[in-house]
Amino acid sequence: MFAIKNVGIVGSGTMGRQIALNSAINGFTVALADQSPDALAMAKKWCNDYLVKSVEKGRIKQTEANAALSHICWTQSVEQAVKDVDLVVEAIIEKPEIKKELFTNLNKWAPKGALLTSNSSYIPSSSYKDVVDNPSRLANLHYFNPAMRMELVEIVRGEHTANDTVAALKEFVTANKKICILVNKEIEGFVVNRLLRAMQDEGYYLLENGVASFSDIDLGAEKGLNWPMGPFRLMDLTGLDLNYYNRQKKYEQTGLIEDRPPQELVKRFEKGEYGRKSGKGWYNYLK
Repeated sequence: MFAIKNVGIVGSGTMGRQIALNSAINGFTVALADQSPDALAMAKKWCNDYLVKSVEKGRIKQTEANAALSHICWTQSVEQAVKDVDLVVEAIIEKPEIKKELFTNLNKWAPKGALLTSNSSYIPSSSYKDVVDNPSRLANLHYFNPAMRMELVEIVRGEHTANDTVAALKEFVTANKKICILVNKEIEGFVVNRLLRAMQDEGYYLLENGVASFSDIDLGAEKGLNWPMGPFRLMDLTGLDLNYYNRQKKYEQTGLIEDRPPQELVKRFEKGEYGRKSGKGWYNYLK
């Protein structure tokens, strides 16, 4: 079995920093890379704050918090972050051309046997098989936000992905105290986001046809179906920008009118109202 001990994570945003901390808490050596010094500083502060609160609430001991921080190396150099790793997790912006450029470089910088994975929720790893010498080591390793709390990870294999790669990723997920499901085909949206999109589509339909307000739709889902949060509140958590980009991508692929991003989403996206991360989305978090 290929053993994963050292992990390189590219992108220190909402997902990257959580995946890094989750791995560090569970004993993995982590290099977290981001070319933006401000983004790295924010990620480091977030990790420190999260550990302080975890100790205060009795979830972990101070010695465990100290150990977790000692396992993380912070760097602006992606090349340095991945040079000695067993696994790379890409967690950068959902732009195919930028991701492809990164994987082209990862193919040069990471060890030849390192597994190369993407945390993308929609863009499959086969998008990079032409720029990687050994595509059998490519897969999607999709965590859910908030990654420190959400138990599930989707392992998505393409036709190029080796069985050994899947086995190693399963072992890694288990060692991080997560539960994985294996997606055996590179289908758009994988499993969970396809289910989520069906819920969101119906929510948008009800909203744009004047059936109910977005807050009442959320309340119906939360109190009538016992969901932790309704579709619009969940979009605020994961980011309306991500929702817009994914819907726009699908529309460009199909050209179908029904696949266009809904107007209520477009209005908020154009105003920079991305949800919790910007302070306002469907709901106002600046009050």
